Amino acid sequence: MYNIQQVIRENIALKEKLLSDPTLIKNITSIIDCCTKTFQQDKKIFFCGNGGSAADAQHLAAEFSGRFYLDRPPLFAEALHVNSSFMTAVANDYSYAEVYSRLIQAKGREGDMLFGISTSGNSENIVNALKQAKKQGLTTIGFTGASGGTLKKYADHLINIPSNDTPRIQEAHILVGHIICEFVEANLFG
Repeated sequence: MYNIQQVIRENIALKEKLLSDPTLIKNITSIIDCCTKTFQQDKKIFFCGNGGSAADAQHLAAEFSGRFYLDRPPLFAEALHVNSSFMTAVANDYSYAEVYSRLIQAKGREGDMLFGISTSGNSENIVNALKQAKKQGLTTIGFTGASGGTLKKYADHLINIPSNDTPRIQEAHILVGHIICEFVEANLFG
């Protein structure tokens, strides 16, 4: 028998932890304000991740560049992995650890933002991207699991979901990402 109710209970329990964590709520609020300011200054927001986190990066970029709730002008948000020719060329010619940092080097400008999504916080290519972003004056956001991993050292703002269970972390990342998208859109157009 499948214990579907248990999986749902685990998701709810984690969301209850988020709800009762004032530091996390404060960090989300700070990220909303930073994103709002970034777009008000006509700057860009980039996202990067691997696997399911790459899908989350693309999802959240689309919420900004398309729309969330409101019919409004598009905002410049981009998931860095969507150019497969670039990704495979850099991975082949240099290494996979450099795919995102090279794109930030090419596209990132002072005042832009980079969200690095890694459930472990230790994905080398995501860590390298945040390091490069900091060198170039971008605001860096880390979405991780409980420990924050290496990524926490390079994140100006950290959302470290209090779990070590990858699917639950990813579910919470999308919740937090949607909250950010909703309130940034409301700040700019609501």
